[in-house]
Amino acid sequence: MKFAQLGATGLYVSRISLGAMTFGGAGTQPWDTVGALDQAAADTLVGTALDHGVNLIDTADMYAAGESEEILGRSVKSRRDEVLLATKLAARMGPGPNEVGLSRHHVMNSIENSLRRLGTDHIDLYQIHNFDPVTPIEETLRALDDAVRQGKVRYLGASNLAAWQLARALGKSDRFGLSRFVASQSYYSLAGRDIEAELVPLLTAENVGLLVWSPLAAGFLSGKFDRNGSTDSDARRANAEFPPVELERTYDIIDVLRKVAERRDATVAQTALAWVLAQPAVTSVIVGGKRPDQLTANLAAADLELTAEDLAALDEVSRTPLRYPAWLQADQSWRHPAA
Repeated sequence: MKFAQLGATGLYVSRISLGAMTFGGAGTQPWDTVGALDQAAADTLVGTALDHGVNLIDTADMYAAGESEEILGRSVKSRRDEVLLATKLAARMGPGPNEVGLSRHHVMNSIENSLRRLGTDHIDLYQIHNFDPVTPIEETLRALDDAVRQGKVRYLGASNLAAWQLARALGKSDRFGLSRFVASQSYYSLAGRDIEAELVPLLTAENVGLLVWSPLAAGFLSGKFDRNGSTDSDARRANAEFPPVELERTYDIIDVLRKVAERRDATVAQTALAWVLAQPAVTSVIVGGKRPDQLTANLAAADLELTAEDLAALDEVSRTPLRYPAWLQADQSWRHPAA
């Protein structure tokens, strides 16, 4: 396994991380039963990941209504020192008006509940799971900073924020001397390159790490899907169109993926993961799974190095048009001669 420095911190994380969204089956939301793995199955998956050098495992309080955290906590208990535990908050965790969002009240309660469910005294990376339009960002940042100072949280991250939202949070942290977000967990894949327009340039400029969720577009780039349908009726993507993709464009991407995979003697999934890993801003790619063999195959993507020809072919078929003002700023006639 290869490792990368997480943003501006001194922390190193595995280039491929394990996602625990498939752990547990409690709850009534669609994402609560993505994998429905029981304790024994999760133990095997976690053990496989750790034995292959993975040192970051990501979950969220909302996954399986908290059961994912509970199962993960038991799975890593005997190997806690080998693992960086990441979890998230913001989603509704109960019927009350204050059991959702990023208020100081909910942040503090969520930290205590996640610590209890994970069976640990600290969370290595604590991430806000979404933007809260109601709570002032200063309130959230001060509550999170308190948790860092108390030793309950070691690093802070944000997930699913727009570039302006993350930029504003970083600015507030700098202004008031609060702990900064050191990582952004965002959706990024060959089928979804939206973050390249605004978020990736911000992360690069501010030296914030990028953790990628759904690098296979929830399995759509796994090799199980093409214009003829799916070869796996039980695949998550066969039952839920999330994240959204442009079908015809993505089928074109899959066609090229198959050709590159054949040249590299790799699977389609490994090739799609290798493309994400090859992007300069990416720190780590989060992969899930239901079976150890599936996970092991995906972990092999860390050692798959695509050639310049491979990357160019995949970039050409998946590239999204520049949006204003990017297309204007890309005009060379506006550049200074020395630029």
